[in-house]
Amino acid sequence: MVMHENAMPILQSINGFMKLKPDSIGDPDIYLGARLKKIELDNDVFCWSLSPSKYVQEAVRNVEKRVKTEFGERFELTKYAPNPFPLDYDPDTDVSSELDAEDASYYQSIIGILRWMVELGRIDIATEVSVLSSYLAMPRKGHMQGAMHIMSYLRVKHNSRLVLDPSYPEVNMAEFHGERDWTEFYGDVKEAIPYNAPKPRGKGVDLRMFVDSDHAGDKANRRSRTGFMIFINMSLINWLSKRQATVEGAVFGSEFVALKQGVETLRGIRYKLRMMGAPIDGPSYIYGDNMSVVNNTSKPESTLKKNSNSI
Repeated sequence: MVMHENAMPILQSINGFMKLKPDSIGDPDIYLGARLKKIELDNDVFCWSLSPSKYVQEAVRNVEKRVKTEFGERFELTKYAPNPFPLDYDPDTDVSSELDAEDASYYQSIIGILRWMVELGRIDIATEVSVLSSYLAMPRKGHMQGAMHIMSYLRVKHNSRLVLDPSYPEVNMAEFHGERDWTEFYGDVKEAIPYNAPKPRGKGVDLRMFVDSDHAGDKANRRSRTGFMIFINMSLINWLSKRQATVEGAVFGSEFVALKQGVETLRGIRYKLRMMGAPIDGPSYIYGDNMSVVNNTSKPESTLKKNSNSI
C-alpha cells in the first residue's frame, strides 16, 4: 500500500517493473479485513474511514453454522441482544462447568476473532472481549455463552465505521493549569527528543487522551480496570481496556495507575510520530474525572502526597 497524497504515479512506476492486478491500482477498497472509504464530513473535510462490517458479518455466519451443526442445545445465539453482555452477567464469578478440550479450543478462536474486530474499530465491545480474554486458559460454559452473546449483539449491530478526521480539536485551555514550575520535584528535565529523528514537515498534530478506571471492578480479586482512548487531532488511533496488575485500595490509586499506563502509551506515540517526521508542537492534553489525580499531577502546590508521582 502506498501512503501518499498523489499515489498513482508511484503505483504506475511499480507497475512498470512488476505487473500489478488491474483492480489494485487506485484507491484502496479493503485492508486487513476492513473496508476503506473516503467520505466528506459536515465541515467539508475529506477523510478516510474504515468499517469491519463485512468481517463481522462473515464471523457471525461462521458461528451460526457451528451452532447449528455441532453445538445443538449446548450453546446458542441469543435472539435479542441489545448489549454486548447480558445486564446481569458477571464473568468474574462464573462457576459453571468447565469446557472440554474441543470446546475450549473453539472458545479461544472466537476470542481471537473478537479481538481482531476490536483492532479494526469495534471499540464498543473492547471491555467485554478483554474480560473474556482473561479466561482463555480455563474457560467455562458461561464464558462461552458470553462470547455467543457478543456474536448475537454483532449480528444485529454489525455496521460501524471509524472515521479518521484530521480536523483540529477545540481545546479549552482554561481547563488546564498551564505552565507550572516542577523543578523542585522533578529537577531541570525536558522531554527526551530522539536525536536521530527526521526534520519535521507538514502540519503539526494535537494529541489528546481520555482516561478512566473502575475501582475494584473484578469481583473475584478486586483488581481495577484501565480504560483510555487517544486521539490525533479528531482521529481515534489508540484504545485500551485492560485489567490492572495490582489491587488498589482506593479510587485514587486505581485512577493514578490508569493515568500512568496512558501516559506511557502517549510517550510511545509521540516518539513514533517524531520518527515519522510529524511535527508535535505542544503537550499532550489528558482528560480525567478524578480531581485528586488531576490536582496531584498538575499542581506542584497540591497538599496531596507526591509518593505516587515518584513510584
